[in-house]
Amino acid sequence: MTDGMPKKLPQFVHAERTRHGKLVFYFRRGKGLRTRLPSIDAPEFEPEYTALLAGLASKTKKTAGSGTLEWLITRYRETTAYRGLSAATRKQRDNIFKGIVAKSGHAAYKNISRKTIVDGRERRASTPAQARNFLDAMRGLFRWALEAEMVPVDPTVGVNNPRRPKGSGFAAWTEDDVLAYEERWPAGTKERVWLHVLLYTGLRRGDAVVIGKQHVRDGVATIRTEKTGTEVNIPVLPALAETLANGPTGDLAFIVGENGKPLTKESFGNMFRAACNAAGVKKSAHGVRKIGATRAAEAGATVGELEALFGWTGGTMASHYTKTADRKRLALQASKKVRDAIEKNKEQQGANLDKKSRTRDVSN
Repeated sequence: MTDGMPKKLPQFVHAERTRHGKLVFYFRRGKGLRTRLPSIDAPEFEPEYTALLAGLASKTKKTAGSGTLEWLITRYRETTAYRGLSAATRKQRDNIFKGIVAKSGHAAYKNISRKTIVDGRERRASTPAQARNFLDAMRGLFRWALEAEMVPVDPTVGVNNPRRPKGSGFAAWTEDDVLAYEERWPAGTKERVWLHVLLYTGLRRGDAVVIGKQHVRDGVATIRTEKTGTEVNIPVLPALAETLANGPTGDLAFIVGENGKPLTKESFGNMFRAACNAAGVKKSAHGVRKIGATRAAEAGATVGELEALFGWTGGTMASHYTKTADRKRLALQASKKVRDAIEKNKEQQGANLDKKSRTRDVSN
């Protein structure tokens, strides 16, 4: 090559420099349509050139240009770093990447700066969860790109997650909520099965709609969770066993709809919320998981036991429940000590009064 220009190009391929000095390649047969090609050194060049040469361009899916954000995302999705994520996380990130590609897929990935990432977060600021998911997706992408030496720096470094809105998230069910629901949906209804599967397994919606009799052996249900890929082992408690025996349940899933068929987690979420509303309980499936964790923690479950049961890792979530339960136990203990001290003080005061009374009687 001379000054980066190939001495001989493949048939119908032309090279030229842009006003910025970048060398680009085009395919053009005679006076026909001119089609941009990847760099002649790029692995995508040969298949695209061959398709154009054979006249198959209209039947061949266009490959994202090398160096674009779309191209980088495509490469990332082929890696073990991406494939090692849980199915739920991959689905979530694919949805995010789809929107990014539609809007900015043509942009050069090396031009993505920290400001670009911050701007993307701010555009999603009205929905903090979406903003966090966007940052998680971009962090995964650029951490891999940095490790693969495709970028000199990771533009997501130092970009903070948006603040979580105040509050404790999904409202936890109370024991009164459970009673109200059970009064509205007695044994033998599919709605009773829905609640008890959630309540006595602690599973998320995506796992609750999957679990069935094939997962149960020797009274223990074993399933790998959708969100984290963690295997959990859940004893089938007598209350749940009785509900499942009353049914109705499906052949492969305990939770079923009107036709006895399994439900998607989205459909189940909507149907369960409607059942809750009918019972006067304005709460969600996620809140049932919270009362399950609260019950376990108040029964004395340790952080390790809660993580094994609910599929959590890192200790943070389990510690939240154990600390809350500990505070409740300590408050009860403290309250008892205060009551005992008050009673003891009353007894002491009574004894002192009796002593003074006896002393007066003797002196008289």
